[in-house]
Amino acid sequence: MSYDKDVEKVDPEKQGSVTVASDDGSHAIAGENFEVGDSMYAKLQRFAGKWNIEQRGIERVPESEKTDTKLYKAGTMWLAANLVVSSFAIGVLGPHIFALGWRSSWLTILFFNLLSITPVCFFSTFGPEFGLRQMILSRFYFGPHLVRFIAFLNCLACIGWSSVNVIVGAQLIHTVNHSVPEYAGILIIAFCTFIITCFGYKVVHYYEFYSWIPCFIVFLITVIQFARSGVFTAIPDGSGKETAGSILSFGGAIYGFGTGWCSYAADYTVYQPKSANKYLVFFYTWAGLIVPLLFTEILGAAIYMGTYTSEVYQTGYETGKIGGLFGAVLVTNSLGNFGNFCLVILALSIIGNNCPNIYSIGLSVQVLSTKLQRVPRFIWTFIATCCYIAIAIPGATHFETVLENFMLLIAYWLGIYEGISLTEHFIFRRGFKGYEVSHYDQPDKLPVGIAAGIAFCAGIGGAVLGMSQVYWMGPIARLCGGEFGGDVGFELAFGFAAVTYLALRPLEKARFGR
Repeated sequence: MSYDKDVEKVDPEKQGSVTVASDDGSHAIAGENFEVGDSMYAKLQRFAGKWNIEQRGIERVPESEKTDTKLYKAGTMWLAANLVVSSFAIGVLGPHIFALGWRSSWLTILFFNLLSITPVCFFSTFGPEFGLRQMILSRFYFGPHLVRFIAFLNCLACIGWSSVNVIVGAQLIHTVNHSVPEYAGILIIAFCTFIITCFGYKVVHYYEFYSWIPCFIVFLITVIQFARSGVFTAIPDGSGKETAGSILSFGGAIYGFGTGWCSYAADYTVYQPKSANKYLVFFYTWAGLIVPLLFTEILGAAIYMGTYTSEVYQTGYETGKIGGLFGAVLVTNSLGNFGNFCLVILALSIIGNNCPNIYSIGLSVQVLSTKLQRVPRFIWTFIATCCYIAIAIPGATHFETVLENFMLLIAYWLGIYEGISLTEHFIFRRGFKGYEVSHYDQPDKLPVGIAAGIAFCAGIGGAVLGMSQVYWMGPIARLCGGEFGGDVGFELAFGFAAVTYLALRPLEKARFGR
């Protein structure tokens, strides 16, 4: 049977749309079909079309509408999303939370970022090939039912990312003007992000194409002013199990931040043509990720080192956290009002950081159920914005704890996701040729999901054994460090999930034939 739970398959009398599956059997959906009919859905879509708001949700993009031929935009998308103060804040965790020295900090940042972004680059190549969003692609790995749970986790991740990011921006605005409370900064950034993501794919890409430029200039000014201050001190590294455990835990946080984009990587390449060179898409994505992540995170670790020798830096961080630290570099005994202007630019960079989260959550929600898919994407964008505002405002007072714990939790579940999906792709489908893309909306031709479900549970078991959190330390994590252990949760989550799936998937295929 066909996937009659998708909007494009619903009875025209009930939904207000026509039969829209394409004639070539690809089950791609032409854009003009979203406005057909008299239902509330169709009326909302006509309203969206009048204002040039993207109407397409999780429906497959037909080749005739895949007109985004500028492949380098896959790079500028992630360049803008990561050349931001949130990435800087990740670097600060190394010396601040994990008490690492200078060399351990930057080496951990380098190697764990190289590892973390590879799945993001790889999944970005699926967009041009299939014209499907990342969560819809996940039906080929988790089946039509379990994928709803995966999409739910992705929604939580999008909300969590957005909440953590917007707190950093609010801290910067508060540093510039102490009379502006942090909740006001959160509201300003959230509103601007909503406006951009509401309009959809083209506007998000257009904004990200340019928004990295002022941020890059401000970061360069930050580097210059920090170098002129002379407060940098290369804190020596420790040794033994304590340092090894800290490196693993810091690496887990870095991995969670870098790989966090993989669960919606294909969302930002679906309008690129199938003929797009996969190697170029991979390379542009890789460059757009690795350059800003290394630059900002290493800079964050370096500037925090200044708190050990400079009372100004120490006071700035203690009173204003990340915003106060930037204020110490750019404002206090430095650039004055121009420095404050630079802080505002950095605060607004969070808009580019949150655009992927808030755009993609509107797509992930539609995967959860038929009824939710009948609500246009831009409505979910608004609801998601309200949700993360409600979380960010009370969370602003406990930022470091929220950031560390959230990054590690993201790494755990995405380690499981990557372990299952990459095993299915390379071992059982043997590459892109193993997909019959028209099956994406036909449950009886997709995997049942039993193997994936058991593998997911095994991955959770691996994460529990390897996690080192304030609320739980697994027995393996305890062996990987000193008093606080070392977090190897994402490594074990990936390994347990992949091995279990590798063992069970052949049995599932033998029993159900798919």
